[in-house]
Amino acid sequence: MFWIPITGAVAEASGMVIEKKILKKPEINYKNYTVYGFLALVLLMLPLIFFFWNIKPEAYQLKNLLILAGVIIFSILANILIFYSLKRETLTELEPIRLMQPLFTILIAFIFSFFFIDYANEKNYSILILGLIASFALIGAHIKKHHFIFDKYIIAALLGSLFFAIEMVISKFILSFYSSITFYFLRCLFVFLITLAIFQPKTKISNSTKILTLIASGIWIFYRVVLYYGYLTYGVVFTTILFILTPVFIFLFARIFLKEKISLRNIIASIIIVGCVATAIIIQEFNLIIEIIRSLI
Repeated sequence: MFWIPITGAVAEASGMVIEKKILKKPEINYKNYTVYGFLALVLLMLPLIFFFWNIKPEAYQLKNLLILAGVIIFSILANILIFYSLKRETLTELEPIRLMQPLFTILIAFIFSFFFIDYANEKNYSILILGLIASFALIGAHIKKHHFIFDKYIIAALLGSLFFAIEMVISKFILSFYSSITFYFLRCLFVFLITLAIFQPKTKISNSTKILTLIASGIWIFYRVVLYYGYLTYGVVFTTILFILTPVFIFLFARIFLKEKISLRNIIASIIIVGCVATAIIIQEFNLIIEIIRSLI
């Protein structure tokens, strides 16, 4: 069932392309889009909550409430920074930096595996090495003339990626206490309320922008449900490697729908990523077969 997280990678790429189209509109900036985007997420999930609402008693323990607060804080910072950078940079230029998020996620989860039992299954050196190779391929795609080309928008994307990685990893501590829809709904609800209080947007947006925002929100709901499923089923590191396929789809979608140019570096990075993902899947399936054989002996 490893194909399920791969559909999430397609969803992430689609969501990024749509959000870039929205942020290109003159009336939209990172402040009002943060508020409107999360409002759309909350509204779309309201009907689902009646069917999928589920919170276990452990979720109300103080330490788990503090972890949820950390998830919300890092989510706010990450989204604001990513939307700020998306307003200015092209997707094909921004994505290799934003996709350093997998590198951060893999490293943080691997470090946590030495200290927390919830992350014990993340200590897989073969998968770690493949994740690092794929992540560094992304970084290499953004190097020009032997140095990084950084401006304030790229730095914002880099910090946003780090905060997203932290949010993703610490989420695993409490994911099992909620249904995926419940957890994502609460996250989005608090992000919306806090950013609404901070930014208080008054800009009117067109109907076409509203429709695109709702479409993007639907995609992000699917993406997060798949992501959380992957974390709980396969672990953070393996799921993250599958999601590194996202830039491959983004380069393709950006070329088709946004008419952006794709550099040779991005093509090479995409080939390396696909190779790493394929190898990781083979290793995961091989390990599963070994475990089944051992259980029968």
